[in-house]
Formats: sequence, C-alpha cells, structure tokens
Amino acid sequence: MTLIRFRDDEAHEEPAVTLDSFLGQSNATAVRLETGEDARALLPHLDRLALIEVAFPTFRDGRGYSAARILREAGYKGELRAAGNVLIDQVSHMRRCGFDALASDSPLDPDAVNAAIARYEHVYQKAADGRQPVWALRHG
Repeated sequence: MTLIRFRDDEAHEEPAVTLDSFLGQSNATAVRLETGEDARALLPHLDRLALIEVAFPTFRDGRGYSAARILREAGYKGELRAAGNVLIDQVSHMRRCGFDALASDSPLDPDAVNAAIARYEHVYQKAADGRQPVWALRHG
C-alpha cells in the first residue's frame, strides 16, 4: 500500500477501528468508514479523532467524497485519509473534498500525484482545499 500525505504532522500509526467498534469504545483515536456508513455519526466525536480513514473499495463509488465534505464542513482538522482503490485521476478531486492523505492499494508516483493536483490553475467553486474560485479572484 502506498501512503502519500499532504500534512506536516506525524502519520497516525494507530490502526483504524470500524465505526461500530469506535462508537462502542471511548479510547480509539482512529476510525475507518466503510462504504455506505454515515460520516455524520462521527460529528459528536471529531475533537478526539486524529485519523479518519474513508474506504474506496472501487473507483466508481463516490460516497467517500461526500463523507469527506461532511467531515471537513463540520470542522474536522485531523488527518482524512482515502484508502483503497485510489486512482491518479481522482487525486485532485479528493484533495478538493478535504482528503489530506492517500493510501492506495496500487503504487502512486508522488510526482504524478503533485502534477495531478496542480493540473488545473483555476477552480469554479469553493471547496475544502481553500482555493478561491476564479470568479472571486477576478471580481472580488
């Protein structure tokens, strides 16, 4: 598994527990959301989480993007990791949704990842990555 991080802090090494296990215990600081699990269940616990790993079992399943947006818009500041079938074509969208770490089942070239993120100079809407939309840059 290839791990690429866009954070300056240390990688969280504690294994991520399932959502059900997390909700049933009080000491875990890392949780894994599987496909179809509701990220909103974590909202009352965001302050104690250092890592939320979101499963991408197939590149065709976009529910993980929604989970990332829900968590970032709720104020989650910890590491948000996309894990599983992460493809280079998805990287820029994952970053815009708030993912700041990628754990791909396939090898990812860090240079290609950075090139994918930098590929589009302008964006058209606000997102979790903080980039300003082109209209805001031009018209204030």
